[in-house]
Amino acid sequence: MLAKPIYVEIPIQATIDEVWEMTQNPKLHEQWDLRFSSITYLPKNSNDEPQSFLYETKLGCGVKVAGWGKSIGMHSKKDGTKTSSLHFGTDQKISPISEGKGYWQYIPTNKGTKFLTQYDYDVRFGSFGRLLDLVFRPVMGWATALSFDVLKRWIEKGELPRTQYIRVFINVIVTMLFFFVWLYHGLVPKIIVKSPEEVSMLSSLTSLEGTAVIKGVEIIGFLEIVFAGVWVFYRKKRHLHALQIIVFPILTISALIVSPSISLHPFNPVTFNASLWILSIIGFLISRDLPSATSCKRTRKGVT
Repeated sequence: MLAKPIYVEIPIQATIDEVWEMTQNPKLHEQWDLRFSSITYLPKNSNDEPQSFLYETKLGCGVKVAGWGKSIGMHSKKDGTKTSSLHFGTDQKISPISEGKGYWQYIPTNKGTKFLTQYDYDVRFGSFGRLLDLVFRPVMGWATALSFDVLKRWIEKGELPRTQYIRVFINVIVTMLFFFVWLYHGLVPKIIVKSPEEVSMLSSLTSLEGTAVIKGVEIIGFLEIVFAGVWVFYRKKRHLHALQIIVFPILTISALIVSPSISLHPFNPVTFNASLWILSIIGFLISRDLPSATSCKRTRKGVT
């Protein structure tokens, strides 16, 4: 285990008992934790025996990873801090993880509970597995942090995890759609093809002529490609949706001023821009206060 362990910490405005129940009850745990689709506790022969469990993670298209886990120890401090230690793993070759250990800790604070985890694991497949882990480990850290924020919002605001994840999923899909739309319309008709319609439209709206208008179309195409990149890297998607709610009607009106007959064409700018305008409104509404992995602290204090 030479790689840096995964660490995630988040404050939750709730008592330790409340957070403990939401994280130690398997039926509640599997609802908010993105890493697991189901968790099943196995019967114990005695109360002193460690709690063993089985878990499944569905990857889609009928593919799933099944593994095992065991609570190898729990203890409480005089100040109320609780710690639960885990040992986990899977024998399935599809998983980069072979075996690992970690813990959950619940620390009382003036405003509730500081909930944190740290875990590490061994990878399979030797050098290839360690190379694959350069991508897999950040994804696992992101999934853990997002799940912690979903848990926090469930406890503090009452929004069910399923609803939160649906909003996150829709936001991702809409983001990828707008990335594709701006990239395609900037690259294909304006830079690669230099569509006569694009050239004619810009020429009608400005005093540019000849090579200048073609250069202008290319510049607009470049700006649209840049805006496509903004959709990927800019975190506050709500701002971008608000901008498009203003921009799409302007673009539609401009197209109709230049060529009113364009509204009679199949898949014309009126219907196309109206669809994107509605999607922008939907995106603006669902992107408010989304759960985010950035809400969590990812580095233990005093560790760099």
